[in-house]
Amino acid sequence: MSDLAWIQGAMASARPQAIGALLRYFRDLDTAEEAFQDACLRALKTWPANGPPRDPTAWLIMVGRNAALDGVRKRARNTALPPEEAISDLADVEAPMAERLDGDHYRDDVLRLLFICCHPDLPPTQQIALALRIVSGLSVKQIARAFLVGEAAMEQRITRAKARIARADTPFEAPGPVERSERLAAVAAMIYLVFNEGYSAAGGEARGQFSDEAIRLGRLLLRLFTNEPEIMGLTALMLLQHARTPARFDAAGEVVLLDDQDRSLWNGKMIAEGLALIDKAIRHRRRGPYQVQAAIAALHARAATPADTDWAQIDLLYAALEVMQPSPVVTLNRAVAVSKARGPAEALAMIEPLEDRLAGYFHFYGVKGGLLMQLGREAEARTAFDQAIARANSAPEAAHIRMHLDRLMKDGERSA
Repeated sequence: MSDLAWIQGAMASARPQAIGALLRYFRDLDTAEEAFQDACLRALKTWPANGPPRDPTAWLIMVGRNAALDGVRKRARNTALPPEEAISDLADVEAPMAERLDGDHYRDDVLRLLFICCHPDLPPTQQIALALRIVSGLSVKQIARAFLVGEAAMEQRITRAKARIARADTPFEAPGPVERSERLAAVAAMIYLVFNEGYSAAGGEARGQFSDEAIRLGRLLLRLFTNEPEIMGLTALMLLQHARTPARFDAAGEVVLLDDQDRSLWNGKMIAEGLALIDKAIRHRRRGPYQVQAAIAALHARAATPADTDWAQIDLLYAALEVMQPSPVVTLNRAVAVSKARGPAEALAMIEPLEDRLAGYFHFYGVKGGLLMQLGREAEARTAFDQAIARANSAPEAAHIRMHLDRLMKDGERSA
């Protein structure tokens, strides 16, 4: 591995913890981010020559803090920066810094940083953009390309998010147990938002990297909260869903439904990790929504063929999820399982009352059209598919529905 590769890996791994600690010191996102960038520049200059420090995270925090303090002093008294060797040789201070990071400060710093990025005053798009920029270190250009906006517009969006957080006077003290639990739920929701931004993207789109980043953040939370079953469930859910990514789109970029996917393309290592996590979470006997969703994904992952899928069990899990998180979308998903287990007529009866609440939802009309087609109600199915196309979020989604319409047209011609 080249010097640049291992240095970049070490900096990416250290980023949440380092920026979180610097944020605690300086209580300002811009200052913490600039301090970390200064430390990274010093690392690129000194680590290839001096070798890696014993604890790269502690090194980056110490150097970043010193650089930021020097900047403050220089602006205040116009004093010169210390020589490079004065802040590069941290042999005497690395060990105690690392010891402090192993305690509660580490968890609180990272959790605080993640919570600030998903501040309730911010709309979801700003939460995601800020987390990707501050916690994950993606460039403004990368984030802008993923959201299909200009770089200047994304820069303004992130700047506005930081300003709103500053105006909110967010506390920087370590949260108590109750507040920590509330923050953890907010952080988990934000991470799943990031994942879904990537998972819903068509193959090759810039947002695809978001799913990888969300999984990395989920694993980070797992290191902080090793006995929290809902975090295990969240991470398992993302792993099991993301494992199917290589099979979700064909060579032309069109959607391939779950039953039609080549399961040999699924990522076996990712599935094994997800299955182990959900099995561990269930043993805690503290069931939550992420665990239920992960258990559903696990049933799909364990089925060697579509015919092996335990749709009756999936129906029961969705029924449990309806109680935990009542939602028309959950009921719509349950209806798919019901159609497999008990037939399309019962499933259609389940979703018909949902139409008013899901009138703008692409998947509602796609499911409705599919059920109608199975029941031989072709004219109604054609209408539902037309409504789905009008609400499609991407070209592959629209193309998939057109495929069903083409099939209906051919069937109609054969019967004429």
